[in-house]
Amino acid sequence: MTQRIAVIIPTLNEAEGIRSLLESLQSWRWQGLEVIVVDGGSGDGTPDLSAGLADHILVAPLGRANQMNAGARIAKADILWFLHADTRLPTGSMFELLCGLRGAGKVWGRFDVEITGRHWMLNVVAFCMNLRSRWTGIATGDQAIFVYREAFSSVGCFPAQPLMEDIELSTRLHQLSRPLCLRSRVTTSGRRWERHGVWRTIGLMWWLRWQYWRGVSAETLAKHYREAE
Repeated sequence: MTQRIAVIIPTLNEAEGIRSLLESLQSWRWQGLEVIVVDGGSGDGTPDLSAGLADHILVAPLGRANQMNAGARIAKADILWFLHADTRLPTGSMFELLCGLRGAGKVWGRFDVEITGRHWMLNVVAFCMNLRSRWTGIATGDQAIFVYREAFSSVGCFPAQPLMEDIELSTRLHQLSRPLCLRSRVTTSGRRWERHGVWRTIGLMWWLRWQYWRGVSAETLAKHYREAE
C-alpha cells in the first residue's frame, strides 16, 4: 500500500467478540494495516484479549469520541478508519477504500451497513440508514467512517461530547467534501435494537436526532439516552 491505513477500535467490555474482530484483521495487518485498540476502562479483560493482535493497545477516558481521538493521535497512517467493536468488514474493503478515495477526489467516506439479528425490521433500519446517508451526506459510526488524517485534524477531530459525535464529525467533514459512499456492506450487531426492543429503539434514535438538529445539547441527550436504557 502506498498509503497506510490505521483502524481505530474503541472498546468497553468487548471480551465476547474482540479477538474474533482482531483476528479478522490480521491478514491486512501484515500488508501494512495499523491496528489500534483504545479501551475505555473495561472490567472484562478486553485489553488483555487484544494482546498480540494489535499494534497499539491503550486506555483513554471513557467515551467513543475521547477514545477515537486518542487512537488518532498515536496513529502513523495517512488514513484513519474508525471501527466499532461489534462491526465486521467485508472481504476486500481495505482496497476498495483506498481505490475509492484515490479516484473520487473526496477526503472521507463510509460503507453501507447491514444489521444482524432476528427481527425483520433490522433490514429496514439498515436500508434507511444507507439511503439517508446518501441523501444527507451524514454518516453514523456503525458505517465504519474513514477519513484522511489531515482532513480529520482540520475539522478539530471528534468533538468532545458524549453522544452524536459521529453526526457532528460528518457535518464538519461535509464542508470539505461529500462522503465517498461505498456500497460494500459492513456487518454490525443488532444487539442494541433487540435488547431494548426494535421499535422502541428506532423511535428513540429518531427522537434524539430530531432534538439534536433542533439544538439540544449532546450532554442533555446523553442523559435521556441513559435513562431510556
